[in-house]
Amino acid sequence: MFLANPRGIQYDAISNDSSGEDSSPDFYWDSAARITATGWTLEIRIPFSSLRYDSADAQTWRILLYRNRPRDFRYQMFNSRLPRGSNCFICHSEKMTGLTGLPGGNHLVLAPYATAGRDSTPVAGLGSRLEDRPVHLEAGLDAKWTPNANTAVDATINPDFSQVESDVAQITANERFALFFPEKRPFFLEGLDLFSTPIQAVYTRTITSPRWGLRATGEAGSDTLYTLLVAEDRGGGSVILPGPESSGFAPQDFSSRVLVGRGRRDFGASFASFLVTDREIEGGGHNRVLGPDFQWRPTGADSVRGQLLFSDSKTPDLPSAAAEWNGRDLSSHAGFLSWEHSSPTWDWYLSHTNIGDEFRADLGFLPQVGIRDSQGSLGRSFYFEKGAFRRIRPVLRFRDVEDTNGDLLVRRYGPGVEVQGVWNSFLSIDHRTDRIRAGGRLFDLGYVVMSASMNPSLVVSDVSFDVVYGDDVDFDNARKAHGATINLQGTLHPTDHLVVSLNAGRRWLDVSPTGSGPRNARLFTADIARLKATYNFTARSFLRVIAQRVQTTRDPSLYNTLALLSRRDEEFTGSALFAYKLNWQTVLFLGYADERALFADDRLEPAGRSIFLKVSYAFQR
Repeated sequence: MFLANPRGIQYDAISNDSSGEDSSPDFYWDSAARITATGWTLEIRIPFSSLRYDSADAQTWRILLYRNRPRDFRYQMFNSRLPRGSNCFICHSEKMTGLTGLPGGNHLVLAPYATAGRDSTPVAGLGSRLEDRPVHLEAGLDAKWTPNANTAVDATINPDFSQVESDVAQITANERFALFFPEKRPFFLEGLDLFSTPIQAVYTRTITSPRWGLRATGEAGSDTLYTLLVAEDRGGGSVILPGPESSGFAPQDFSSRVLVGRGRRDFGASFASFLVTDREIEGGGHNRVLGPDFQWRPTGADSVRGQLLFSDSKTPDLPSAAAEWNGRDLSSHAGFLSWEHSSPTWDWYLSHTNIGDEFRADLGFLPQVGIRDSQGSLGRSFYFEKGAFRRIRPVLRFRDVEDTNGDLLVRRYGPGVEVQGVWNSFLSIDHRTDRIRAGGRLFDLGYVVMSASMNPSLVVSDVSFDVVYGDDVDFDNARKAHGATINLQGTLHPTDHLVVSLNAGRRWLDVSPTGSGPRNARLFTADIARLKATYNFTARSFLRVIAQRVQTTRDPSLYNTLALLSRRDEEFTGSALFAYKLNWQTVLFLGYADERALFADDRLEPAGRSIFLKVSYAFQR
């Protein structure tokens, strides 16, 4: 997908009817736009080296031309008719013929890089002066070779990820399971959609610090796709320790070799595939996962998906890091089956997931195991050609989660409604009734979930918010509570060159100080705030500034724990980055970062400072 707006700002992605749209990859292409007195024009130039096609002289491609026009409503215009209620998108692309004399494959890109950086850290802990460390120099190489239209080989030696934008902060207070952060590192983005399966057994951010990596992605015939990745991981970061009611972490203080591979065979709009992952830990230990999955589309309105995985693990012998890491053997299975029906009026979704207690996917993101999870929804759409609302969809949802012993963990049901209307708006409101297990007890809850988004104007191009309000569970102390979670997001375009993104969130929880009666004592309040401003000097150069603050205040006297809890935690991070990019591999980066943390006297003191320079140039043949 290659899209651009009237100001020349680009967006690219890959999309397929199996896993949907993924905007992580970056492609090498150009665009130029001009606003005129009567509208605007756009030219897009995509080098043949950015595309893959076979060597036949008479080419037949498929194409979708698209315009998104968010005004009073969202108007989408295509060169092909997309029937309402269809459960596929790419399948409606139109044939494009008459392409002859195109250049052949065998493209090679070598992109060496060099970086220089200096860190400053406190001399004697937080609150002391910062001391400059020696300048550290690094060098490495990224390479991409496409020997033919069906194969792409990527290699990296000592990859550098210093240019990656910091993750958007998420509230962690009262969360039982690990939080998900998207992959942003360029080397792992090729063929990323082929790693997408119903059970997320592949999550490339678990490869925390690769020393080298090699990946092959391509086609074997017109209907078979494959990807294979091998890498050596220096380690670092954390490993998720999953469970049925919560997940924990253990330090990944070991190196390992990893392998991830998946092959997929398409049968029209359906497919069957096979996945294998392997992490071999230096010093002993491994985690191996393999199994098939499929998607079957018996009609244009129905889609059936399934997956079955088996895991075999031997934990490292590091009991000081985690109790289960004592060299024990673990093995189990995980299964998934779903049926989705989508028509212009009625739609429904049913799924069941079964994950054994000893199932581990250390190269994936699977923080909850030992469960049987059944989910479903039933919706009915009503369409209107006039008025403020164009689509209204009442919906019923349910979810039932049990552990492998049959004990209830979560039971959820409730009605909701979704509305699409003016300003390209979307509104969803659900009333949910839950029964949730915590600390060996079941709690009955009632609460409201609401989300909304809209595009009011060219200046305020995107506004969205999510609210959860009502009963909750204080998981730290296993008691019923009352609270709310609010998240806000907005994108502003004050000028043609400046884009400002705002993210803010707040969560609070009130409990009864006596264990019964009114829940009117504030247990904690957690806040996040993030501002990102990007000034585009040209289509190839920009300055990006990010400021992010995370704060939690709590009442330690309301916690039933002997651990010493601080009354307040706060962190601030700020960064500035100047970038000049001819393409995603020919770049110049100059960056600065500042970190501050709360000191004993409630002052934010410097916790670190860094400055770095990176130069990379892509040699193409």
